[in-house]
Amino acid sequence: MSNPASGLPVGRSLCYLIIAGVAWGTAGAAASLLFAASDLGPLALSFWRCAGGLVLLLAALALRPGRPAAVAESARRRLLRVGGTGIGLTVFQTAYFAAVQATGLAVATVVTLGAGPVLISVGARLTMGERLGLGGLAAIAGAVAGLAVLVLGGDTGTVRPAGISPALLSAAGYAALTLLTRRLGRDGGGADPLATSAWAFGIAAVLLLPMAAGEGLVPRTEHVAQVVTLLLYVAAIPTALAYALYFAGAAAVRAATVSVIMLLEPVSAAAIAVVVLHERLTAATVAGTLLLLTAVVGLAVAETRGVARARGEVAVAA
Repeated sequence: MSNPASGLPVGRSLCYLIIAGVAWGTAGAAASLLFAASDLGPLALSFWRCAGGLVLLLAALALRPGRPAAVAESARRRLLRVGGTGIGLTVFQTAYFAAVQATGLAVATVVTLGAGPVLISVGARLTMGERLGLGGLAAIAGAVAGLAVLVLGGDTGTVRPAGISPALLSAAGYAALTLLTRRLGRDGGGADPLATSAWAFGIAAVLLLPMAAGEGLVPRTEHVAQVVTLLLYVAAIPTALAYALYFAGAAAVRAATVSVIMLLEPVSAAAIAVVVLHERLTAATVAGTLLLLTAVVGLAVAETRGVARARGEVAVAA
């Protein structure tokens, strides 16, 4: 089953998004290890993440044997795709780090990732006419509830008003990025995801550079090999690979479904915390994970059934 505009099978798109969500979840653990091993700050880390991802994607673009045919785009559409993804990525990451600094990791995560599916659902309905139905709305509600239980269940998160605004701004940046990717993909404007990711990281790196330089670009550390290895990992797996898969998958799947699937990020982060960092497995971790996974599976099944139903209706009409 393929999305008629993007040409990518919906099943493969869902797999891409699942892998991207899980990969994003590993970035938190890597960042924690980096912060513990050096004096690198969050803005500098975000810059090196984007700059490193850009270098790796440019290498991949240069070395891959067969390049896909270029998508015919007007200058205005290309500017919207390239500029929109780059700015959206910058706002999403930078505002999130500001929220973490102002109100703490737990509350910032719940507000940003919890508001994301709601904003995306409303935006997709208003701008593209995408409908979720009662089942989809219930899945989103369950996903947001699962996120709150998972992140706040074992933490005494303190809500500070100064951190809510940047968290909501981060959610808005994420929503705009997702809606733009979906809109262009649905309208047949889905470009090469590797090239799109490279442009987005290039723009984000340029925009982040002044703030990162003020924070300190070069980390001071006694564990040079560990810091370099972790930076390479962050640039390669949760950045270059994950975002290329995200841009490819998000073009073929309903925007609201994308937003809920990407909530696998805190699930994978929680799993790493328990398995790798040996944190205690709590009832809140289990309950929140089950709620989120149930919502993801439910929306994934609804997505594939919806495409199959649409194909059947087209076949009958023909």
